[in-house]
Parts: sequence; structure tokens; C-alpha cells
Amino acid sequence: MARTMLAHNLSSIQPDGTILPVEGEAPRPDEPGHAALALGEYYRATGATTLKGADLVDLTARCITAQMFTEPAAENGLAYASLGLLCFGPSKERNLVWERLVDETRARIDKQLLHRSDYDNHWQAFNVAKAVARFSFGLSKKDETSRLIERMVERINQTSSTSFFDDAAPGLGGNFSLYGVMTYVFIRSSLQLHANSGVRDRKLPTLRTYAEKYIKMMPDLVRADGLGWAFGRYSGAYGQMHCISLILQGLRDGWIAEDQKQKYFDILRRLFLFFYQTYLDQEHGFLDMRDNERTANAHHTTRIANFDAARFLCQWSRLAKTVQMPVVPIKAEAPRTTPTGRFVIFDKSNRKEQGLFLYRDPESGLHAQIPLVSSGGVATADTLPFPHCPGVFDWPSNVYAPIMLPELTFGDTVTIPAYYGKNCVTGLGSRNSFYFRYEQPELVTKDEELTKNLGSVKVQWTFAGRNISCEYAYTVKQQITLTKFRYMLAIAMPHSRYRVAGSLALGEQAHRCTVQKDDFQATWQEIEVVTHDPRYCTNYGKVHYLQHLVRDHPLIMRPGNIYRLIVNFDPDIARIEE
Repeated sequence: MARTMLAHNLSSIQPDGTILPVEGEAPRPDEPGHAALALGEYYRATGATTLKGADLVDLTARCITAQMFTEPAAENGLAYASLGLLCFGPSKERNLVWERLVDETRARIDKQLLHRSDYDNHWQAFNVAKAVARFSFGLSKKDETSRLIERMVERINQTSSTSFFDDAAPGLGGNFSLYGVMTYVFIRSSLQLHANSGVRDRKLPTLRTYAEKYIKMMPDLVRADGLGWAFGRYSGAYGQMHCISLILQGLRDGWIAEDQKQKYFDILRRLFLFFYQTYLDQEHGFLDMRDNERTANAHHTTRIANFDAARFLCQWSRLAKTVQMPVVPIKAEAPRTTPTGRFVIFDKSNRKEQGLFLYRDPESGLHAQIPLVSSGGVATADTLPFPHCPGVFDWPSNVYAPIMLPELTFGDTVTIPAYYGKNCVTGLGSRNSFYFRYEQPELVTKDEELTKNLGSVKVQWTFAGRNISCEYAYTVKQQITLTKFRYMLAIAMPHSRYRVAGSLALGEQAHRCTVQKDDFQATWQEIEVVTHDPRYCTNYGKVHYLQHLVRDHPLIMRPGNIYRLIVNFDPDIARIEE
């Protein structure tokens, strides 16, 4: 698969090493680095220096040269390019690509890798990769790899009470996203290329302490049809690829107990099948993330995604041999018959509580992820705290919309009950139901700014089988005029071509939504048809309809009153047929 994918994209590498974007997309400055690492991993996996008549050593040298001379320097691209160079040999004296580079490029690599910077987000992983290359190529006698990893770990402990990765960004804080998984995967890949294996052996226990937390989430996170990480701006294809990589690395390093391996082999099989059938054009053999039915984050260009996928496939093939993945079908665990609910705490402090509520109902197949996390100051529906369950409860990617959440506007201040909570509690309710509650003592704007002396809200989600209920109870601290109230539902369909048989979809009766109590006295508007609007796509399929519950005239809210909104759902859940 990697061979086919690379063959489709080699022609995009220009004579100067830059990458030609696909039609309708703009190039990114770090694309040559991604291409170089993909070619390097292909060489590591196969030992081949040619593909379909193309000289891979020459193409890698061109990409690395282009990346090193990119202005201003794209540090993420430098990290990918330097690891790509390392793939062809552990030192300058025994490196096929280094031999092809002209003196000017070699001097430029020396200069670029010696430039030191510092980050408190996922970019620190790129610093680690640069330090690995800097030492391995003898450009520096001092190896800073260990120090940079320790510095990253210190910051993780400062920003998360449970040691999850906060990808520091503008906003309220607590940007717990897929990039946490990516960071560990990338650093582990970097350490594998380190010239001094002793450094790798010394730092693996440190990495294990933190990466293991994500590995242990996977049994509750991954859906029966193989859907992996499904919330945040960077999910979609990468929500599959990073999870597969992390589990395979964990199996290779012995981080998964012997009695748990069968379970994780089954999770891997499902994750990969979903990735293969949802994102790969099997007729032509390339990764397809964007068309008129679905979309992806702008950072993930089609070229980057194809080179990344080829790189991952090469890594997976090597890792699968190392961990001795069973060739015969794995006997899966006996499926659970009762619903389960779990709240993964990412951070719990006096200032805020954040985490991820995971609910699964085996009978209907409903499997929801409710993230209560920051979105890094970029307001989109991808990170908002509603049940993310593609096929059943969908949302438009990369677009802000208050999906399944009340949006209260006071003058110029637009508030939603998202991003943080206090007193987060989960537990068993009556009739074998699960509840997830949190409070917001101060309302927060959609741009993640806390309001002062405006009001508060208490939120409760209740799950019983496939039935879901959400209650929002608002109080204000002084008399104030609510200028607008809005609540939205999106109805989408899985992709007409790229989809997994047996995966979830909405039946003809859709969400079967009923408003049990509405003190805002809003009314349902006419259904908005957005089938032909390219803005309204998910990572998995097309949004066709939007339903708006709106009050567009003022409401005077008074202190002492509780204003409730209670909405119930009994979704008509169907399955995609072969």
C-alpha cells in the first residue's frame, strides 16, 4: 500500500524539491520534510533505492535541500527532513543521501539544526527530533535529547493533574487533543533513529509513563466498527493513524501486558480496517480526504496526508513483524452486553476541570465521546461538549456551530457551556443509566473568555441505552437582557463510497428529538438544506440538513430564576449495509 501511495505522489516532487499541491489546495512550507521522511521510512522498510524508475535517494536529497532553504524556517519541516536523512544511515560517513548533498546544503543543515528553540506544545517533539539528528550526525558533541524530553515532561505535569498532554495554545488552557498522541508517536520514532541506543533505553520508561495513559483509553475510545479518535480539529484520517501507531509502538516496547495483547490486536484490526475502507481509494491506491462529501483540517493537505500515510504504513509493516501480529483472524473478546460510561480526567484543579466522557451501548451500537476541553482559541464544532458519534450525532468540521448546545447571546457576548467545568461528576443513575454532570460558575464565551458577574450554568447528560437526555440550568447574577438564543442539530450521511459495512448511520426517523422543557421559549425554524454548501462537510461524510431552535427577540432574565432547557433524543440508529 505504501509503495502504491508513494508512486502516486512522487511526481509531485518538483526538480527543486518543493511539493506541487493538488488542484484547489495551497502548498505548505513543511511539505518537503514530510515527503523526505516518508521516502526514508520506505527505504528502512524495504532497502529499495528506486520506485517505479524514480531514484529515491535523489528525490530525498532534493526534498531535504528544499526544506533546509525554506524561509522563514519551518521547524516542523526541519524535524521531518532531518529524520528522513537519518533513515538512510546513522552517520554522515554511511549515509546515501548525505553523499548526494552539495556542500552548501550540508552547511545549511548544520546551521538549521544548531538553531535552538523552546516550546510548551507539540512543537517540542520537533525539537527532540532535531536534537536526535544534531547529535547522530556529529553536528554537536552535546546530546540534548534527554534534557528536552525532561523539559516537556515537566510542563505536562504543570498543566495536567493526571499527566495528559496539554497542547498549549491561546484560550482557556487545557487543549487536550489528538496532538498529544502524535507527540509521543513522533518522539518514539525519533528515538528509534538515535545513534546512541542507550539514550533510547533510558528515556523509554519516561515516555511510557505518559503514553500509556492514551493506550489505556483505547478499549473505551475505539468504536466497534473501528472509528478511533473522533473529536477535535485534527481527527479524521489522523484519528486512525496516530492511534494505530501508538498501540503498535506500545506492543513493540512491551507496554501492553501479555493477557491484554489479544484485546489490542483486535482494536488494531478494527482501527486499520476503518482507516483502509474510509480513507483509501482502493482502486488507485492513494489517500483521499477531501471531496464534495467530506473535508479535513486545512493543515492536513492532501499531499502531506499521503506522504504521512505512506510513512505510517512502512512503520506499521516493520512493527507488525516485530510484535508478531497474528496472521489468522483474532478471536475477539466476547462483546459486552451492558452499557458502560467512563470519564477520563485530563485536568482537575481549582481553576478548571477537563476531561472526556465515553459512553457505549452495545445493543444499539451507540458509542459517544463528549470532550470537555479547550479548542485552543479556535471556535469550531469539532471540540464542543456534545456526543460525538459520526453517523448518528454529526457536526460540520472546521466550522463553528452550537451543535446540541444552547448558545446564549447577551449583546456582543456569545456564550456556550463548553471548554471547562467544575465539579465534574459521573455515575450510575436510575434504571441502569449513566450521567455526566458539570457546572460553570462563570459563563464562557465561544472564544474561550470567562465572563464576570454574568451568570452560571449546570449541565447534565444522561444516557440510558440509546436514549440521551441533556439538561441545562442557567441562572444570572443580575437582571440582564438575553438578545438571542440558539440550539442546533446537524443531520449528515456517511460517505456514499468510502465507508465501513456495519458502521452506524441514522435511519429515516433521524434523531427523534423532543424538547421536554424550554424556558427560553424558542421555536424550531424551517430545516436548512446545506447539501450543496461545501462548508458543511464532516471528516466522514456530508451534512445535508441543519435544524435551528431559535429565540431571536429579547428575553429579560432575572436573578433568582432558573432557566432550563431539557432536550431528549431517541436516535433511529441504522447500519450501513455491504
